[in-house]
Amino acid sequence: MKPKHLFELVLLSAVWGVSFLMMRIAVVTFPPVWISLLRCALGASLLWTVLLIGGYSLPPRRLLPWMLFLAMLNNAVPFTFFAWGERTVPSNMAAVLNATVPIWTVLFSILVYRDRAGLRTIAGVLLSFAGVVIVIIGQSGSVAHEASSGMLFGIIIIALAAVSYAIATLVAKTKLRGLDPMGLATTQLSLATALLLPVGLAGEHPSALHAGPIGAVVVLGFAGSGVAYLLYYRLLEEISPTQLTGVTYLMPIWGLFWGLFAHESIGLSACIGVAITIAGLALMNRQAKPAQTQPVIAARG
Repeated sequence: MKPKHLFELVLLSAVWGVSFLMMRIAVVTFPPVWISLLRCALGASLLWTVLLIGGYSLPPRRLLPWMLFLAMLNNAVPFTFFAWGERTVPSNMAAVLNATVPIWTVLFSILVYRDRAGLRTIAGVLLSFAGVVIVIIGQSGSVAHEASSGMLFGIIIIALAAVSYAIATLVAKTKLRGLDPMGLATTQLSLATALLLPVGLAGEHPSALHAGPIGAVVVLGFAGSGVAYLLYYRLLEEISPTQLTGVTYLMPIWGLFWGLFAHESIGLSACIGVAITIAGLALMNRQAKPAQTQPVIAARG
């Protein structure tokens, strides 16, 4: 891997990693659905500009039902659920929970498609789950008892967001192969915006707007769902999918780092848990074949 590719890989993981902090800031003012709606709309506006200038192609209309399904599972639902969960869950813990996406993907592949799992894959899944549990227990220990139930609910909501990402990965793998990734990403975010708009208008609206949460939503949209896509697909054209999975290992680390700016505590157990999670993910990846990696799984965080 060339130095510029390594730099772009680290930059991509940093951009996706800061998304968890931005959601934590934005949710103070914006309802979760509005965070998701604005994030998708801003990201789509940037990608439409790049798509029109670059002459990329959109997916065929016959795939619209699957595109709607993917937009819901890969954008609308997880974006909303992460913001919802971060009302009670620290951003650094949300970043670690996000690292369970490849674990759920492997498990669903085994259950649904009867994919065979080697010993390394099984060991990697168990090791990664153990690391996540260590982080959760360590971070929960510093929370007051009366707030623990709210944190548990938030953890469940974020875990469901990770499951949604995993299902979206499998749908893309089986139903949307061979499409222009830029057109696919643009369509995803556009359709997710359309799905979220009526829900946002019918529900709770933002109130008492402040510069901090507004800026956080702008960063989420243009950086987390716009620039991140562009970086991801640029790297996908120049390095192997296996090398690109390195971003999965770096994101929990960035989650801990960016959490420091929100004065979130990071104990020794959290650091150990993250290290164990990354080791498990690396073990899983050694067993995976490069052909199994799908560009559509880009939207993470």
